[in-house]
Amino acid sequence: MIDSGVVDTPPNRITNELTELADRVAIVESFSHVVLVDTDEGLVAFDTSSALHGKAVVASMRAWSTAPVNALVYTHGHLDHVGGSRVFAADAKDRGHPAPRVIGHTNVATRFDRYELTSGYNQAINLRQFGGAARATVDERVGTRPFLPAGTLRPDTTYDETLTENIGGVDFEFKHCLGETDDHTWTWVPAHKMICAGDQFIWNFPNCGNPQKVQRYPFEWAQSLRAMMAAEAELFVPAHGLPIAGRDRIRTCLLTVAETLETLVTDVLDAMNSGAPLDEILHGVSVPAATLELPYLRPMYDEPEFVIRNIWRMYGGWYDGNPARLKPPSDESLAIEIAALAGGAIALAERAVELSGDGDHRLACQLAEYAAAAEPESRTVHEARSTVYDARRKAESSLMAKGIFKSAKADSDAVVTGEVSPPTMLLGLDIE
Repeated sequence: MIDSGVVDTPPNRITNELTELADRVAIVESFSHVVLVDTDEGLVAFDTSSALHGKAVVASMRAWSTAPVNALVYTHGHLDHVGGSRVFAADAKDRGHPAPRVIGHTNVATRFDRYELTSGYNQAINLRQFGGAARATVDERVGTRPFLPAGTLRPDTTYDETLTENIGGVDFEFKHCLGETDDHTWTWVPAHKMICAGDQFIWNFPNCGNPQKVQRYPFEWAQSLRAMMAAEAELFVPAHGLPIAGRDRIRTCLLTVAETLETLVTDVLDAMNSGAPLDEILHGVSVPAATLELPYLRPMYDEPEFVIRNIWRMYGGWYDGNPARLKPPSDESLAIEIAALAGGAIALAERAVELSGDGDHRLACQLAEYAAAAEPESRTVHEARSTVYDARRKAESSLMAKGIFKSAKADSDAVVTGEVSPPTMLLGLDIE
């Protein structure tokens, strides 16, 4: 089968259909799932999915139960988990029900504040990450609406480390952990021997190294998985991907992911402690191929190389160990000098295409960048750059890498067709 350059399967099914998992427990499979627990005092909903999917989620929920929603529980503050909350609020109002309480970690509010401060930046990186949009498209769309959807409910019941509540005769033990975010909640529901895990397990390699987003916490992520193992759950429900039933099966999955993250952190720290620079670590530390073939550890969204960079950033800062990059020249001045040494930007671009054809995508992309920075208005250069990044995108597995490389190709395509001014396109984002 010819690789289209698109991730082969989504990390979870997006049907917005409801399935009963146990007596009085259901899941609506959406962009992020919504887990529902029916109590004697109404429904408890874990997450609300995105603003785009909220109406469909609520419709499926209402076909199952007309009981009031007693509480919304945010597993964390990412928009695919909280964006549908305004639909839940509107549904309560329309039915004459009390507005649902919103339970979440203290840091959810801090996240929402940050989203308001960096609305344009977050819109831009999501356009690249999920759609591979060109800079011209980003410029057109950023700022047209807030990143945090208007009407998104903020938590009114917050906690720091743990919170236990009895809602309608059902105990819920909310537990804070670090992992993909600093505001994450996983929940133990002993009556159903169930864990609602949020994004601490996503049926892909852990989203712990996203190159465009804030710090993630791989070692603490592993610790949270071990804490979940101690609960000895019989039903494990993540916010992406399929639920897992059976204590032994749950334990195997959680232990494998925990050990993978712990080993990666240990290997990187050992290399850092030996004095190795980031470049040496990136090309020397890896996760075994057999591990990455497991159905819940495939690098289809995030990938180990990005997690390694995140570990370096967490423990070592931003200096990568190369003194020339402590206070480097501008990309433009470096590119012009290298192009001059190589015999011109077109020579660099042609060599980039040759290297790409030989499968050396890393070097090919770097030469293509030098060529485009040295002669940003050259359509010949950008035709080559587009070719290189198209091949690079098809060779990658993770959605994050594919999105960024597709965006780079789209930028060059826009120059070739004359749809955008090259200098504006190549300057990058103005927002940090």
